[in-house]
Formats: sequence, C-alpha cells, structure tokens
Amino acid sequence: MKLITHNMLTSKALKNVKEGFPLRIQADEVRNVDIDFDREFISRMIPKLDWNALKFAAQCVGHQEDLPETLPEGYESDDDLLKKLHHILLEVEVINGCLECPETHRKFPISNGIPNMLLNEDEV
Repeated sequence: MKLITHNMLTSKALKNVKEGFPLRIQADEVRNVDIDFDREFISRMIPKLDWNALKFAAQCVGHQEDLPETLPEGYESDDDLLKKLHHILLEVEVINGCLECPETHRKFPISNGIPNMLLNEDEV
C-alpha cells in the first residue's frame, strides 16, 4: 500500500464511527521502490491531500522526512520538498501490516501491499 492511498481510506462505514480518519498504519514490512520523479504529478497531487493525515502516515512508517508543520505557499517551486513528498507518497510501500481505526481500534490487515477494508455484517 502506497502512502498516497492512505490519504483516501477511512473506516467511517463502521458502526458508531463519526470520522474514521486518519487510519493509523502499523507496518510490519515496508519496502522502498524507485520511481522516476515527476514534478508536475506531485505538484498536482499535493492540494488533494490532507496534509495532517499525510504527516501522520509518514510518521507511522518512520518516513516523516522533516516535513513542515503546514504546507508552505509556493511549494510548487521547492524541489527539495517535492522530492521528499515524491518519496513518501510513491516510493514508500507498506507490504504487510495493518490499518487501525482511530475510534474503534478495529484493525484492517495489509497483505502483499493490499489493505483489506471489508467489514463483517455486524460492523455496519
């Protein structure tokens, strides 16, 4: 599971969950993969992300990479920041572990890079 995916996942479908975001990542196996840097792609993705959730996810997997507290204005021209974000979003991959709901602490397994967010009937 790439961290860019984490920013889109929620456990809000669970009974009695109001927010269900951000999910806590507990990574048992993390892999770094090399992907060519695409400045334009990263620049377009950043406004669509929840900055605090991204920082939390990066921290969970030990790749906070000195991210600033808030997204700075003019980030599009900051190659150093864009490369850090490229690495965190696209090159850090959680192979095995789990995602944990912040409200219920229900764990969703990640196996071979794929999170299983299926719910049991009694959970919805």
